[in-house]
Amino acid sequence: MPGKDMKIGERIRSLRKAKGLSLEQLSEQSGIAEETLYGIEGNLISPPLGNIVSLAKLFEISVGEFFGEGGDAPYCIVRSDDRKTISRFNSTDGSSAGYSYASLGYKKKNRNMEPFLVTLTPSEAKDIEPNQHIGEEILFVLEGEVEVRLMDQTEILCPGDSIYYDSTMPHVVLCHGQEPATILAVIYAKEEMIIL
Repeated sequence: MPGKDMKIGERIRSLRKAKGLSLEQLSEQSGIAEETLYGIEGNLISPPLGNIVSLAKLFEISVGEFFGEGGDAPYCIVRSDDRKTISRFNSTDGSSAGYSYASLGYKKKNRNMEPFLVTLTPSEAKDIEPNQHIGEEILFVLEGEVEVRLMDQTEILCPGDSIYYDSTMPHVVLCHGQEPATILAVIYAKEEMIIL
């Protein structure tokens, strides 16, 4: 995926310190394991999108601010070579955990949705914890096959398929098969999310 790699962990550490929180306190308030937060801040793990939404709410900022810019424009164009890419890694050995993503709307002010282009790769991780956070999301498969686990259901989506669900439901989104997949993911974080 074209774009600029981001070190989102440094931004999270800076926001945590500005709030005067220890890692333990941030873990308690966010529901994210302290070990995971340590890995994120050390740029060993890039957080799943759900963690970013939860942390943005806790820090009272927009999701776009994690990508280095607050929304300051009435509309937003993100050129393919101007995407800020976040790659997700497994905390124990730095191996791929299955996806990378790029924000497609981080420059738009007063947004109610957070759009992302997500590249899913065959995962080396064995046990993937379900994600859940405030809001709703829709996924649209552009290329490849995607496995979506919602509670006790598993669905396989192909190009042109989409799924819309309440993000508070435990969910896992993975590449299905041995070829990478690309999806458009849009998260609506509801009124409880502060979007600047």
